[in-house]
Amino acid sequence: MHLMASAGFTSVFIGIETPDEDSLASCNKKQNMKRDLIADVKRIQRAGMQVQGGFIVGFDTDQASIFQRQIDFIQKSGIVTAMVGLLQAPPGTKLYERMKRESRLIARLSGDNVDGTTNILPSMGLEALKGGYKLVLGTIYLPDQYYRRVRTFLKEYQPPKINVSLDFEHVIMYLRAFLRSIFQLGILGKERIHFWQLLFWTLFRRPRLFPFAVTLAIYGHHFLKISEKI
Repeated sequence: MHLMASAGFTSVFIGIETPDEDSLASCNKKQNMKRDLIADVKRIQRAGMQVQGGFIVGFDTDQASIFQRQIDFIQKSGIVTAMVGLLQAPPGTKLYERMKRESRLIARLSGDNVDGTTNILPSMGLEALKGGYKLVLGTIYLPDQYYRRVRTFLKEYQPPKINVSLDFEHVIMYLRAFLRSIFQLGILGKERIHFWQLLFWTLFRRPRLFPFAVTLAIYGHHFLKISEKI
């Protein structure tokens, strides 16, 4: 992991899927079982890489509590970019064939498991699943939750010691982005209080990560707009 960070890798995408071990077993994700997933995530962050996590709700083994458990896991792990989707059954998979046998295929596969749709009838019921899914997205990308998660990540993150030289054009580009973020997020945005709190916190606690903190704040504005559409 340290060699990856030294070579310039800044993030890794990991299909964590779910903190529920029964659901992990049902999707044959055995490598994620019987381990402290939050500790593993933080270990990668300390190695100099951001963890972007994939999560799924809608397994047959999921109970009503899974939505809050997903929220709690994402918050505690400091996974800033959490891609949460509904379980879908792609044609040609064992899941698809089982859903077909059980007459639980209800729509065409959209190909996008984060658009709030699914092509199967979940065991908990479609309305319950969609309601829980909206709860997860509507919570983790709220400004107070998102910015708290950013700070959790920045406390763990140890950036690799790589010398990066920027030419004048890139310096101007980053400066313009920073000034736009101040206007859009720090003045007009509903997250403005959290934005300024993050900037000052980073300046005093992790000054080297200040540009990264601004970048993550910009990401959060984008994620919030998307989550509000689902």
